[in-house]
Amino acid sequence: MNEGQPSRTKRFSWAQKLSKLFLEPQDQDQLIDLIRSASERHILDSEALAIVEGALNVAQMQARDIIIPRSQVVMVSRNATPDEIVKLVTETAHSRFPVIDDDRDDVIGILLAKDLLAAVAMAGGAFNFDLKDLLRPAVFIPESKRLNVLLREFRARRNHMAIVVDEYGGVAGMVTIENVLEQIVGEIEDEHDIDDDAPILQHNETTYAIKALATVEDFNERFDADWNDEDFDTVGGYVINQFGHLPQRGETVTIRRFKFTVIRADNRRVHLLEMVILPKFESDPDQ
Repeated sequence: MNEGQPSRTKRFSWAQKLSKLFLEPQDQDQLIDLIRSASERHILDSEALAIVEGALNVAQMQARDIIIPRSQVVMVSRNATPDEIVKLVTETAHSRFPVIDDDRDDVIGILLAKDLLAAVAMAGGAFNFDLKDLLRPAVFIPESKRLNVLLREFRARRNHMAIVVDEYGGVAGMVTIENVLEQIVGEIEDEHDIDDDAPILQHNETTYAIKALATVEDFNERFDADWNDEDFDTVGGYVINQFGHLPQRGETVTIRRFKFTVIRADNRRVHLLEMVILPKFESDPDQ
């Protein structure tokens, strides 16, 4: 072999190094471009591409980016009676509830629905449990917590919920493991979620869950009603007007043949309603 000519092995080695120099991404933006290029060449499908991009973006996001604001968090009051607690857990269908000390305005623990169910079962169906005996420790995190770090801690501690506190130590809201995972795999819906495009969910023949932002026009069409949609655009606005005040969770009102119960609300607006279609003899006789 001619000593003046580089070996084939050496030429191949230099080619690899040059290829690596030009193709190896130097930052996250270049890496995303490379992944998108792979998707365009059908090496990755669109779903895999979305998951990879989501995983990369999570490392750049903080808890404040996905926080559920305090006004939208369903909390259990430390002073609530067992009957009130069971009713709240049943109506909202959540699995975990921050428990707040109203006097100190501070979260003192987390109530799991399964712990409540076990306590009621052990008592033979009686609601005579002590709330403090059912509480699990609450995890507190700052608004600046990185989501990739939070996800790692969720997995390591087998925890599913964290209370987010602001710079003054006040409760700003909460973040769940589901919220973090949704940034990677997209929205995760369960049987209690209502699609934004279909804000009316039927539970059975007479019972429905209705988002307060559902339009009066859609309501009239769905239930053959004749509500006036000139003064109110949404079902929530129409129902609140019938109450005559901003209702709290659990309050009910009957409008002709429809009975509404407030399922989710805060001190500014109603979020979710349960509606039961009444038999003719229970509703307004004129209907």
